[in-house]
Amino acid sequence: MKACIDIGGTKVAVSLNTGAGLDLIVRSSLPTSSLVPMLRKTLADVDSRLMATDVRLIDDLVDRAISPRRFMVSLLGGFSALALLLASLGIYGVVSYTVTQRVPEIGVRMALGATAGDVRRQVLGDTLRLAAVGIAVGTAVSLTLGRVINSLLFATSATDPLAFGLMVLSLAVVALVAGYLPARRASRIDPMQALRAE
Repeated sequence: MKACIDIGGTKVAVSLNTGAGLDLIVRSSLPTSSLVPMLRKTLADVDSRLMATDVRLIDDLVDRAISPRRFMVSLLGGFSALALLLASLGIYGVVSYTVTQRVPEIGVRMALGATAGDVRRQVLGDTLRLAAVGIAVGTAVSLTLGRVINSLLFATSATDPLAFGLMVLSLAVVALVAGYLPARRASRIDPMQALRAE
């Protein structure tokens, strides 16, 4: 049932769903605080049995409808941040352990003339090579398993090049940052102490 109602000087086209109850959808430029009393009065004038008991904004209905999905996206974002933190701690731990094992070798290199910058570049290069292998394997697995979730995605694909590019860049930056502290520590090794430890 369609009707045209005048509410506060604004003509409003109304669709009434005549089932167990009536759903009335009103579009108006009036503020909600002044629209609701006018709507109740107008409905009472049309038919005394029509009462607006539950008036809600469309924005509120949309927010309620998408809030579970928004929660899931926030939860997945939190897990992703946690995974990135764990990955960076893992990279830091592996690189730090490797540098500790290579202290005598680094000491010999520095005794033979390698500069602190050379040592930093070597440690960071080793870190990035190790990270590149992990990123390559992870990307291949992600591309393969991405086909499984492709039907769940909206307005994007499981092989979105921008997403994969950002993933590779962010993991490379995490590896670089996680490898920087062990590289700096390695560049400060005193060659004499390193050789004595050997």
